[in-house]
Amino acid sequence: MAGLAGKGVAAVLNSVLGDAKKPLNILCLGAHCDDIEIGCGGSLLHILGERSNVNVNWVVFASNPVRRQEAEAGATMFSEGARSLDLKIHDFRDGFLPTEPVRLKEAFEKLKHEIPQPDVIFTHYRHDLHQDHRAVSDLTWNTFRDHLILEYEIPKWDGDIGQPNVFLPISRATGEKKIRLLHEAYASQVEKAWFSQDLFWSLMRIRGMEANASESIAEAFYSRKLVLSV
Repeated sequence: MAGLAGKGVAAVLNSVLGDAKKPLNILCLGAHCDDIEIGCGGSLLHILGERSNVNVNWVVFASNPVRRQEAEAGATMFSEGARSLDLKIHDFRDGFLPTEPVRLKEAFEKLKHEIPQPDVIFTHYRHDLHQDHRAVSDLTWNTFRDHLILEYEIPKWDGDIGQPNVFLPISRATGEKKIRLLHEAYASQVEKAWFSQDLFWSLMRIRGMEANASESIAEAFYSRKLVLSV
């Protein structure tokens, strides 16, 4: 997707995601309650600002009562303007997703039959070093075999940030909104050293530089397979 910024984001979105006049079905998958917002929150805000007929399916796998409430708030905030939001929050134990392979696989199989055919799926990066993230990524590809899948990145102490090959430039205002909404939704996380404005901003700034984005801000993804129709 080289030259994304120069061609115009709206035009490229339409060429990859389909006719802007038709409904766009987005599926967001996150192992934990804040993963989707951190990984692709800016892109969701941007897409919803560009298109009015977007249906969002939002699935979180690991949660507890406190974080469930935060995830509900986060999904609602980041899906503002969507035509519909279908939110599913499971109760898997944080850090233990790979230890429940049968139940997790069953959740994915049920998901495949419950949601409309997604036009794009946002999920975890295949080489993410967090075991929960990898489990979700692997089952995403195992379950959805004929879809556009974009793997997002989560900054953390493991040091597994790689070299993404898909960039979505966003405005500085959208980047600021992403950070503000993250802090509004996830009060339980704000005291953690890594959950900071400068960390989230620095990654978007680096990806914006790599994408040569007009406002120097972007989110980045990994695409293993992209089928083009001309």
